[in-house]
Amino acid sequence: MIALIGNEVYPVVFGSRILGKGALRGGMPLYKYIFNRMLTLTQNVLMGQKLSEYHTGYRAYAGHVLRSIDYNRLSDDFVFDNQIVGQIFWKGYEVAEITCPTKYFDEASSINFSRSMTYGFGVLNVSFRYFLARTGILGWPLLGKR
Repeated sequence: MIALIGNEVYPVVFGSRILGKGALRGGMPLYKYIFNRMLTLTQNVLMGQKLSEYHTGYRAYAGHVLRSIDYNRLSDDFVFDNQIVGQIFWKGYEVAEITCPTKYFDEASSINFSRSMTYGFGVLNVSFRYFLARTGILGWPLLGKR
């Protein structure tokens, strides 16, 4: 039997600051909110999904999901989160979302504007490469076999 999380229904659960409409109330800087929404829309289109947010650190994975993907080949930087999402979708796992709190203050976020831009371009790279693989135009070894 495969163990599931999220009320024993889903193999992957992400927190979303957007679902609860608390991102801006919780102090998320406006520029981060706007870019979060733009990146999420782009990712949903390119990855063929419909998540409210890809960019929160609140994540839970069932053990069998982590054992089925090659997360050791992923980046050691912020874009790791989106690479692992690509591998999860590639394997066909369903992702549930739940609302999560948003609290921004100086010590809460380790990513400044410059690093945010690097992260954003990394997200776009992951999303476009996933799209090319999903549509059969160009493979991406990072995704592995289905």
